[in-house]
Amino acid sequence: MKLAFSTLGVPGLPIADVLNLATTHGYHGIELRAHPEEPVHPGIDLAERADVAAQFKTAGIEILGISGYARVAAPGDDEPVLEEIRSLLTLARDLGAPFIRVFPGGGTEQSAAEADATAARRLGTAAEYAADFGVRILLETHDSHRTGAAATRVLGAVGHRHAGALWDVMHTWLGGESPAESHAALSPYLGYVQVKDIASTEDTTPLGLGEGVLPLAACVDALLSGEHRDGWLCWEYEKRWYEGAEPLPELLGPGRDYLSRLLNRQA
Repeated sequence: MKLAFSTLGVPGLPIADVLNLATTHGYHGIELRAHPEEPVHPGIDLAERADVAAQFKTAGIEILGISGYARVAAPGDDEPVLEEIRSLLTLARDLGAPFIRVFPGGGTEQSAAEADATAARRLGTAAEYAADFGVRILLETHDSHRTGAAATRVLGAVGHRHAGALWDVMHTWLGGESPAESHAALSPYLGYVQVKDIASTEDTTPLGLGEGVLPLAACVDALLSGEHRDGWLCWEYEKRWYEGAEPLPELLGPGRDYLSRLLNRQA
């Protein structure tokens, strides 16, 4: 499997510095957080996009995905959500990224069935755009649909190969699923996997990989037992939301070594 990390862990860092971290510590790819406070987002122009793509090519590092914030199950009109997704798809196409990330974002004023139907309708429409762009939309296990079972209720209704799943192992675990259960649900739709570690269910401050309670070894074992042996593990270290967390650059080397040990157990 190939290893990546998210720029969520190094908020605002220039792309050249991000790439230097990746090459120094042996990562194969980067997940780019697409927010206006970051160097790469849908508002940058074509020249800036070409420059970013060239920097990645020169460094020999892949752009794994574009992490957007569109919420496909949110109440309201469809068009603003679809327009946000189109902007992410355009950015991904221009940069050569194979995936974009969207959130569920279902509201408390909706029933689960209503949120599922809204998300499936929007993803079904957006997947047609994604097919034209050569990009795959991944619904992250998060918020209103944090388990594999919940995400696949939506993806099963969509039934389009350009709509898939991003497995955030923290959220499925907090939702009460075992790694085996999550993998079984998500496997037919899986794009890639976000790994992380935390101290407890009550304290989700990010830790170095292997320092917390998340069952990362079981997650890797599940992946390697199936058809995703050649996929991606992406470390999403949520430094942006936890200012007191240890800086990610100091953890990247040990984190890579930890993931390599897990993978090599099954070699």
